[in-house]
Amino acid sequence: MVFANGLVVFWPHPIQQISLADGTTLLGQRWEEEIDPLTGRRRIKFYCANMEDMPPFRWIYEDEIVHQAQPPDVFKLDRTANLHYIGYFREIRFAGQFPSQPDPEAMEASAGGNRVALSTQAASAALPQALPGGNGTSAQQTDWASKAEQLAAAIAWARQLESAEVAPWRQKENQLARQLNDQIKYALIEARYELQRLLQAGWPETDPRCQAISERIAQLTEEENRLKAQAHQLATERAKRETELRHHVAVFVDGQGREKPIPLVDIVRFSTPNSMTLWAKCRFCLAKWWELLSDQPREANQDGGIFPAILGTVLLVFLMAIVAFPLGILAGVYLGEYARDNLLVRWVRVAVNNLAGIPSIVYGIFGLGFFIYLCGGTLDGWFYPARVEAREPVFGQPCILWAALTLGLLTLPVVIVSTEEALRQIPWEIREGSYALGATRLQTLLRVLLPMASPGIMTGFILAMARAVGEVAPLMITGAVKSAPPPLSPDFPFLRLDRQFMHLGYHILDISCKSPNVEATKGLVYVTTLLLLAIVLVLTSTAIWLRNRMRKRYYVRAI
Repeated sequence: MVFANGLVVFWPHPIQQISLADGTTLLGQRWEEEIDPLTGRRRIKFYCANMEDMPPFRWIYEDEIVHQAQPPDVFKLDRTANLHYIGYFREIRFAGQFPSQPDPEAMEASAGGNRVALSTQAASAALPQALPGGNGTSAQQTDWASKAEQLAAAIAWARQLESAEVAPWRQKENQLARQLNDQIKYALIEARYELQRLLQAGWPETDPRCQAISERIAQLTEEENRLKAQAHQLATERAKRETELRHHVAVFVDGQGREKPIPLVDIVRFSTPNSMTLWAKCRFCLAKWWELLSDQPREANQDGGIFPAILGTVLLVFLMAIVAFPLGILAGVYLGEYARDNLLVRWVRVAVNNLAGIPSIVYGIFGLGFFIYLCGGTLDGWFYPARVEAREPVFGQPCILWAALTLGLLTLPVVIVSTEEALRQIPWEIREGSYALGATRLQTLLRVLLPMASPGIMTGFILAMARAVGEVAPLMITGAVKSAPPPLSPDFPFLRLDRQFMHLGYHILDISCKSPNVEATKGLVYVTTLLLLAIVLVLTSTAIWLRNRMRKRYYVRAI
């Protein structure tokens, strides 16, 4: 069911225009059919999109349909907001030429001394001569081969204009925000904490050391205010240019004749499913899959890509493996080879077996109390006391590190039991033969027992990894969030363990239960589930391949 529904989600299904007995005309795609349990009549669920003008889904009784057709010139748009739009393309309206190149000196002052290079004239010249532009003229009567080509050229022009006019301002705005957050903010926190500590220790404010810190605080505060003013100017200019850019619109008409102007920059892509060839549909489907795998989510996770969730899931599994695998093997080796058979060891084995059956949410609560509050709070108290005082914790908050440790603790019993059982399956004569040849107990363990037990250990690791990938309940408490950038950084140490992350399992929960439009995201639920299953299959297949190689290599072991 997952494969059947997930693989066809992005396929451009035909769009039907239906006329009802009451005179209403609708454009939409067939979603599903069923028999109404109250009336016994067959009804069809149509996806009409256009959620800002009407409900996106509508049930239509089949006997109420007077006429239905598949017009070849109907468009379906993917937008940055409000998901899809279905309608007929009428024209393109340009609200005058875009403002000319701004004054370099004024722009340099707004950018904080760093000149932002723009290319308005180059972007404006990129619009083909055949496409009318400026002064609100219409692009309805042109010599273009098709409306689709005309719309595609206008969208490409708008994107180039956006990259020339808006993107540099947004980039500089983000740089100032990072500078304020990573440098000025935390430097102020450190300086204020140091001054407060000196004053509490009895140092007078007139002391040269306290005065030096006070001067530094004043300088940082002045720099913070200056950067905030620059950021405000950049945000104002960027918003102004975005507003002007959104005046260039493509006008569409829905099935009921209502006109809808849509900004060109809001159109991500479009399709004409009723007139597309098989090859065109395949290219569109591949483009949607590539966006899903490589892009950021948009519209409250209802559309766009899920790359941060894929990366967060893979990183979490690898961190969990680094934690659980060595510790589980050490515990299994101790219980199987070194621990004496007494009451305490029997209690430990019972406890390990019982841990495997505890609900995962209990592990999440334990991770919140032990890892986040106790371990994270202690680390912050040792290394970041100023951040603790300012209530800006580093490790004393949910993050990918504590989520990985919680999952490692959850899967630890499986690894321990599988390691102990794998060692127990090795005949005792092999140990005696190793001892007879002069090997010590440690040499026998490392060179004979562990290699021969490695297939069984890998089996436990496969089971643990498969369980960890799909866990969601403990992650909701220890670090997984609805939306977050990948926990990676271009600066050392590159992997930011103190950041929150996205997870495929939590993403499925979010779009299936908490989405603003659950019905519209049903297809994305199947796609995300399919990707999660694919990750599980890839990871477990790799582990099974390694296990089979180990089994062939270490079936008979020589010292």
